[in-house]
Amino acid sequence: MTAIPHLPEPGFYYHYKHDPNGPINNYAYEFVGVGHHTEDDCRPEDQYMLVYRPLYEDAFVYKQGKLFDLRPLDMISEMVEKDGTQIPRFTKITDQKVIETLSSIRDKMYR
Repeated sequence: MTAIPHLPEPGFYYHYKHDPNGPINNYAYEFVGVGHHTEDDCRPEDQYMLVYRPLYEDAFVYKQGKLFDLRPLDMISEMVEKDGTQIPRFTKITDQKVIETLSSIRDKMYR
């Protein structure tokens, strides 16, 4: 069994595709927790998965019935390239007003 990678804090995060000039919830997500694959024969990188949900209604999983997204846990701390610069794939949202707004959006979307 692979060691558990660093566990991200639950809360709200922006994906690197977030457009700060767009709606506050575009590419915004709530990190809910971490799941563990129950089968012994899964790939090591798929053993631990981040469980999260989108906070924008155009997201595929939301349109499919309010499901959760899953992503290999080690991808959360990866750096990605955007406009020639290395940036984090996800950034934790710390602005309390944004968190309050996203909490309200979450509560309406996931009653």
